[in-house]
Amino acid sequence: MKNFILYMLVPLFILSACKKKDIDDPEIPVIEASGGLITWSPDFPNSEDALTITFDATKGNGGLKDVSGNIYMHAGVITDKSTGSSDWKYVKSSSFNTPDPAVVMTPLGNNLFKISLSPRSFFQVPAAEKILKIALLFRNADGSKVARNTDNSDIYLPITQAGAIDVRFVNPEFSPTYVPTAAVQVKTSGEELKISARASRASNLTLYLNGTEIATASNTSAISASTKVQGTGTQVVKVVATSAGATAESSFSFTVNGNVEVAELPSGAKEGVTFINNGRSAIFHLYAPGKQFAYVAGDFNDWKPEAAQYMKKTPDGKSWWVQVDNLDPAKEYAYQYWVDGTLKVADPYSEKILDPSNDTYIPSSVYPNLKAYPQGKTTGNVSVIHAQSPKYSWKNNTFRRPDTKDLVIYELHLRDFVGTHNYSTLTDTLNYLSRLGVNAIELMPVKEFEGNSSWGYNPSFFFAADKYYGTKAALQQLIDECHSRGIAVILDMVLNHAFGQSPMVQLYFNQGAGKPATNSPWFNADPTHPYNVGYDFNHESPDTKRFVKNVLKFWMEEYKVDGFRFDLSKGFTQKNSGTSDVAVNAWSAYDASRVQIWKDYNSYIRSIDPEFYVILEHFAADQEEKELSDEGMMFWNNLNHSYNEGTMGYVNNSDLSRAFYDKHGFTKPYNLITYMESHDEERLMFKNLQYGAVSGNYSVKDLPTALKRQELAAAFFFTIPGPKMIWQFGELGYDKSIEENGRTGEKPILWQYNSDSRRKALYNVYARLISLKKNNAVFASTDFQYNLTGGIKTITLKSASMNVVVVGNFEVTAKQASVAFPQGGTWYDHFSGTTTTVSGGSLTLDLQPGEYHIYSSAPLK
Repeated sequence: MKNFILYMLVPLFILSACKKKDIDDPEIPVIEASGGLITWSPDFPNSEDALTITFDATKGNGGLKDVSGNIYMHAGVITDKSTGSSDWKYVKSSSFNTPDPAVVMTPLGNNLFKISLSPRSFFQVPAAEKILKIALLFRNADGSKVARNTDNSDIYLPITQAGAIDVRFVNPEFSPTYVPTAAVQVKTSGEELKISARASRASNLTLYLNGTEIATASNTSAISASTKVQGTGTQVVKVVATSAGATAESSFSFTVNGNVEVAELPSGAKEGVTFINNGRSAIFHLYAPGKQFAYVAGDFNDWKPEAAQYMKKTPDGKSWWVQVDNLDPAKEYAYQYWVDGTLKVADPYSEKILDPSNDTYIPSSVYPNLKAYPQGKTTGNVSVIHAQSPKYSWKNNTFRRPDTKDLVIYELHLRDFVGTHNYSTLTDTLNYLSRLGVNAIELMPVKEFEGNSSWGYNPSFFFAADKYYGTKAALQQLIDECHSRGIAVILDMVLNHAFGQSPMVQLYFNQGAGKPATNSPWFNADPTHPYNVGYDFNHESPDTKRFVKNVLKFWMEEYKVDGFRFDLSKGFTQKNSGTSDVAVNAWSAYDASRVQIWKDYNSYIRSIDPEFYVILEHFAADQEEKELSDEGMMFWNNLNHSYNEGTMGYVNNSDLSRAFYDKHGFTKPYNLITYMESHDEERLMFKNLQYGAVSGNYSVKDLPTALKRQELAAAFFFTIPGPKMIWQFGELGYDKSIEENGRTGEKPILWQYNSDSRRKALYNVYARLISLKKNNAVFASTDFQYNLTGGIKTITLKSASMNVVVVGNFEVTAKQASVAFPQGGTWYDHFSGTTTTVSGGSLTLDLQPGEYHIYSSAPLK
């Protein structure tokens, strides 16, 4: 007989129940129900029952496997008032990021944990409201590690209504998703299929395969059968329970596959989806070497794995493709790839995804007319395509990027910058940034990441703009408007790693080990360096290199961005230095293979756009950074500690010398992006006010003094040649700690600071200094001297048109200083508007604490 592949790909679990008359039921023993990831007792709990839930950390996504410390349940309920799977009611835990003794799990050993509760009283659900499911997941104390289903969806435990009859399958095992899904497969036609089911009370039970009765049992709570599966196509297993006129049933379906056809990929079919025939057909292309079979399922086939969507395999065995016809070009279609009978994944090349757990929390004002998730049809994230998706019409096609010597970057996190957290509001706020004078914005990651409220360094889909911030067109409009104002846009590009929602992670994942499988085309099974989060890309893999280049090209061309800041660029290495903190020095040492990786990526970017900004968050040996700088790459230069020591008045550790490129051995003067603050550092003003030095009546802890110290720092920041970066609201003296509400948690948005005259004075100083930097060539000079190690700091800049001397007192006491000037004569004090005469090559100044001056030999513009 011909062999076929059989798999339980579409478990369409349909459950109905109705109330029945009171009858005397035989006693049914308490048993334990299983979804693998969780088990619970009793098997059919109602809202009033004492319920015990046991969690197996080795199952599902393995997010808490072998994690030390307490494990906490994060849970709510789905009730008859819920609007869908993500509408959790009466969530028990007060915070996702802090320990909560009310939801701590009891450890049982061997990665098992349990908790006991009575649903209605535990969640405090009103008596009139029906509990349909308990919605839950599990986390560690700070919420940094989370256990969910294999597809990273939330976990759901069904609740049976009191007095109702209920029935469910025991074998095959079902995953505890919102619509429970079968977790096992039958591999060949003619293979034995074992089925068992259980009812909530003694009933007459019948099992059906494709409508044909295969087993019956009377006045019992359990039934089982074994049958051989024949034929091809979709097949349905159903169990029906009846008792005293009440009926309940559940079912699942699976598909028997034919042989896989081997065929060349059609010409022009890119990875992802390629529309043809004016959008009435589409070629779906999934790169998945070594897989056995795959379907594409979606709105176009009612989410059923039909033969017409059974994917062909390319002769090299690496790619899968199928052409889907009879599409409506004006319609959005959701879809997934269903691979090897065990996995449903969205398309790695998706430009838009639907997330059943998070999309309902995105306001329509941020993302209008968002397509609804196909509830009840599938689980996990799904991709969306639209042949006639409106194309943005760019207004500005003549934008010239600022020269790197004049670059002043404003790093911002959209969530914590405008209360609406959307691109449109940021577009409306650009006047504020234009008045400040910055000529580039660096957006923290905007690619689709896990959850909604996040810094964005947990990416999952690399071609999709995260919907929490708005539509694709809104992001394009923001970039277009920035260009119209002379502002470049730089994206924070996270390509060191991906997180568990990534289809690329899921396609090759070792569930037992909780990490990527060794045959992953893209990821290391174990990270090769410290500070890694998520799953570590292998940047020596040709598949990773191709994927990364496709990502870079897409954002450069589709969004017309002007630069990338590459997060954790030092992690692009296969040299295994270990992952502990003590390995940081070894990891930072010169790495020839990493240098070649970056030269390759940089060369590719410049083949598309020679003037594109390539910025690395590298922090490696100066030798390595110098070599890459010679190729035109720029580097983050973190002087947060030194500047903050200076602003607080602790001058012994306030050396600012490495703000100058020569201290790094660079020969390219404008490839070092110095910053006093970034998203990753403590805010200067917070430490000024908390820990500032005090001397007599002079206290850095006083707000006016602390703000004046920020002016002093700014004078020794913007005047140093080379590009500079500001972190959002630093110009207003933002003083909330990075640790408020957790390091990556939401921070207060304090636009009222802009109305505080003391803080607005700091903003005005920033604006004047930025204007000086951009409009006076002397601030790009490579002829300089500096003395930046002590309490009295000086900078001397020389150019053909003028010379500049910057002097300031970082002490908390008055100091007298003899300051060298490159020439005698009249000098202009820019901020006071006065002049002074220098004779003998120096000037003696009595400087109050925090006092600073910018002198020039000719008036500054």
